[in-house]
Amino acid sequence: MTCNGCVSSVTDKLISLDEVQDVKIDLASGNVVLEVSKTLTLEKLTTVLPPKYIPLLETNLVKTHPNLEAPSKLKQLFPLILIFVYLILGSLLIQKNSFQINNFMIDFMGLFFVFFSFFKFLDYKGFPKAFAQYDPLAKRSALYAKIYPFIETLLGLMLLLRWQLNFVFIITIAILTITTFGVVYTLFDKNKINCACLGTALKLPMTEATLIENVIMLVMAIAMLFYQFG
Repeated sequence: MTCNGCVSSVTDKLISLDEVQDVKIDLASGNVVLEVSKTLTLEKLTTVLPPKYIPLLETNLVKTHPNLEAPSKLKQLFPLILIFVYLILGSLLIQKNSFQINNFMIDFMGLFFVFFSFFKFLDYKGFPKAFAQYDPLAKRSALYAKIYPFIETLLGLMLLLRWQLNFVFIITIAILTITTFGVVYTLFDKNKINCACLGTALKLPMTEATLIENVIMLVMAIAMLFYQFG
C-alpha cells in the first residue's frame, strides 16, 4: 500500500467479510490488524483482495479463536443505551420543579446534541470520514462533515438557552432527515459499517438503533415546531 487511497480500498474489501468486525491499517509499515468474530483463513483473505495485495504471514494461517463469539447486539449498543438513560435523567432533573413535556423535549434534544458532539470531538480527525460513509451530504461535502460536530454543539446550546427555537427545529429536521435517509439506505443495503453518531472513539455498529435514535429526534423536532407555531 502506497497511499491513503490504497488503505481505504483495502479497508472496504476486508470489512465486507462477515467475520471482520474492525480493520486497522498502518500505511507506513503495511501492517493490518483485524478484529474478527470467528475463524478467518488466509485463503478467504486472499480471495477478497485485489491480486496486487498479498497477505504475508509467518505461518501462512490466520490465528484462529474457536471460542470467540461475536458480541451480542445489546452489548454493542450498551454505550448508546447508557447515554440515553443519562439524557432522560438529566432532562427530568432540569424539570424537577415544574415538569412540562415540551420543556422536557427541548432539554432532551439540547443535551442530546451536546453529548453526541462531545463524543465526535474525541476523535475529530477520524469523524468526517466515518460520517461520510453513510450521510448523503457528508459524502458530497467534506466541509459539512468537518463542521457537523460544531453544528450539533451550537444547536444543543441554542436549545438549552431557548434561543431561536423555531430556527433550531427547522435545521434539526433538515439535517436529521438527510442523515436518516443515509442510515435507511445503509441498513437496506446491508453495508457493515460503524455508526458515527458517537464518533469513532467508540465502535458502535450501524443498526436499527441508529435509525430509531434519529426518528425520535425528528419526531420531537417536528412536534415542537408545530407546538411553537400553534
